[in-house]
Amino acid sequence: MQEPTSSATDVLKAGNRVVAGGIAAIVLILLGAAVFLFLNLPDANAFNARVERLFVENNNLTTGGEIKLLEILAQSGTSFSEVLISYRSVIFVLLVFATALMVAALVFLVTIIALNRRISAIQRSGIQVSTLVISREARAVYINDMEFALTEAAIETLSVLAEARMDDDVLTGAQIEGVISGRNAADCDEAAGATRVKRLRDALGNQMVSELLVKTIARRGYMLAVGKDTIKMI
Repeated sequence: MQEPTSSATDVLKAGNRVVAGGIAAIVLILLGAAVFLFLNLPDANAFNARVERLFVENNNLTTGGEIKLLEILAQSGTSFSEVLISYRSVIFVLLVFATALMVAALVFLVTIIALNRRISAIQRSGIQVSTLVISREARAVYINDMEFALTEAAIETLSVLAEARMDDDVLTGAQIEGVISGRNAADCDEAAGATRVKRLRDALGNQMVSELLVKTIARRGYMLAVGKDTIKMI
């Protein structure tokens, strides 16, 4: 019994390592992209430096119009610097947002894969039912800690299947209809019993519970996929 536990623990640890490695890879890739982007952005003061150079190298610009032009250039350089700084802030926020989205996507992907594996394991082994209590008076069935309210017809169908399970029998649709209606199974329609089983599954509501609890045996019929010692009728 220890080997499956150890194997499950190893799988869980491996999954955690994959998630941690994926998150680290995402952060490193986006960090590298951010560094590359910021290094290749133009200097915010480059425009101001060029305007200052014009002032220094052209001392002969003394007329009013020329001085006014230089002032406009200086103001444009300041505006360019402020816009570029704001662009840097926007880029930083977008990179943080992209990192968060990619990390969340990775976590969701791993979670979905784990849930799919769990569902596949449940489908292979069936529902692990510890108690199945059928109450005709309350028109309800109690599966482990879940309560399902059923119709009178659904209770009858479930009761027939439970009694058959106690005898290790698999019932066809015609046999189910025959037991409930009190007629000979040979005189009953297979589709009528199949309809009763479908309505029982619909009444149980949860598709996974209904499909795995009331199993269809190919070319034989229907049976409850629970242990005989778990069934109790009150």
